[in-house]
Amino acid sequence: MAEAQSQSGATSADDGSPDLTHVETEGAEPVSDPQIDPSLMEEASALIDNARTYAEAELGFQKTRAAFAGRLVGISLGLVVVALILLHIAFLALAVGLVLAFEPVVGIWGAIGIVFGGLMLVVALLGWGAFTRAQKLASLFSSNDEDEA
Repeated sequence: MAEAQSQSGATSADDGSPDLTHVETEGAEPVSDPQIDPSLMEEASALIDNARTYAEAELGFQKTRAAFAGRLVGISLGLVVVALILLHIAFLALAVGLVLAFEPVVGIWGAIGIVFGGLMLVVALLGWGAFTRAQKLASLFSSNDEDEA
């Protein structure tokens, strides 16, 4: 063992360092391995080039797809905004129509009160439903320690 440690590049197995069987010194020429076939090196180089080309093509494809998806999302959001505006106008027309329909029966102020009260009832029911679902959602993310305290 003493002979092995006196050789350059040899280390003991218990010091955690790797066993270096080949140590290059400065100025030494690299030794070519006769077992490595030059065509194998060409194949490896071609494989690396193909992988680089594939990665560049995939990156270009993903950029194009993201740009296309972004345009679609923008157009979709615009259509949703227009649809919501038209829905709002439709509900206004419904409210005006209900006021005009109730006006001969209960008078103009009575018709406005009925339509307003009905709309407020719908708003209260929707708000209550949203509040109870928000409480359920909050309870899903709260820890048991907070509930006991």
